[in-house]
Amino acid sequence: MEKLNRRQLVGGISGSVLLGAGAGLPQWALAQEAVKLGLLHSLSGTIAIAEASLVDAEKMAVDEINAAGGVLGKKIEIVLEDGASENTVFAEKARKLLERDKVAAIIGCYTSASRKAVLPALAANKGLLYYPTYYEGQEMDKHVIYPSQEATQSVVAASEWLVKEKGKTVFLVGSDYIYPRTCNKIAKQAIAKAGGRVVGEEYAPLGHTEFSSIINKIKAAKPDCIYSTVVGGSNVALYKQLRAAGLDGAKQVLLSTVVSENEIEGIGRDNAAGYYACMGYFQSLKNPVNERFVKAFKARYGAQRVIGDPMQVAYNCVHLWKLAVEKAKSFDPQKVIEASAGLELDAPEGKVRVHESNHHVYKKVRIGRALADGQFEVVWESPELIAPNPFPKF
Repeated sequence: MEKLNRRQLVGGISGSVLLGAGAGLPQWALAQEAVKLGLLHSLSGTIAIAEASLVDAEKMAVDEINAAGGVLGKKIEIVLEDGASENTVFAEKARKLLERDKVAAIIGCYTSASRKAVLPALAANKGLLYYPTYYEGQEMDKHVIYPSQEATQSVVAASEWLVKEKGKTVFLVGSDYIYPRTCNKIAKQAIAKAGGRVVGEEYAPLGHTEFSSIINKIKAAKPDCIYSTVVGGSNVALYKQLRAAGLDGAKQVLLSTVVSENEIEGIGRDNAAGYYACMGYFQSLKNPVNERFVKAFKARYGAQRVIGDPMQVAYNCVHLWKLAVEKAKSFDPQKVIEASAGLELDAPEGKVRVHESNHHVYKKVRIGRALADGQFEVVWESPELIAPNPFPKF
């Protein structure tokens, strides 16, 4: 993966200007010419391999909106902060963005742990977070919009597809934190309901790089399929070591709900080829909106850059916020949240629609098989938009 230099990411961002207009803001703020938008992501640490590139997509969306006249007549000013792959840092930076910078909204976080770490700051300051990453569900916070897929739009669909198409026995492997453990709890129920059986479940610490013990357990269990929720830089080690152990994509079915094109650039295309991923978006999608999006992104950042699902959702987050602000005619977070219900966006992934009450989105789900060029061939797509259900019952 092309390395992202923090200085390059931060470069070009202007100094402080107190944001926006709208109900609840001081009268002197109404005369300002910019509205501040916080971007809060890991630009360093183990999660940066997956998260740092989201900033590029968000900055492109901001520049597009500014070039078209901004939001309610105001240009968007970015305030960028590094969560450094540490939950305590995310919490600290969220408070800084809301209390000192007075941002109108934050787009950010990647892991569920980092998202949960910023919830107290959002509640204390009546802030607004757009969370651009697929996650396990089990949450509906009144200060958060969730434009990516939750478990019924990823884990359940992936589990059912594996059992139906690839085999009845499944081995679960994940990183040891909220997302993988909750996903696997849901996956076990979905696998059983589909007629399958879990033959192993193992976890590794975040940043772990030695998977030989887990791989030996996988080989002993001889599963038809592996369902992986290993995240971040650990995937580089996992995929390489699976291949070295003779469990490459030609011999072993593996499906991940966390590895996109962006992670493959870090893992290595040869190491990922043949494995599967369940996402809402793949760069290879053929539709006019996505083709324009990919062309613009590559023109801006280089022909070799790739776009993964969270990057596309991060881009969507900026545009969904803009549409909600314009519908509300206000930057006030509560009014923006209220205006978001039922909002539709023609996104690169296709049409998405914000749910009428649960802050998640209706969207399509897709399963792709990684090719030797680092792209995915879509092998399955839900026929309709799948309604979000963050609290599924089995």
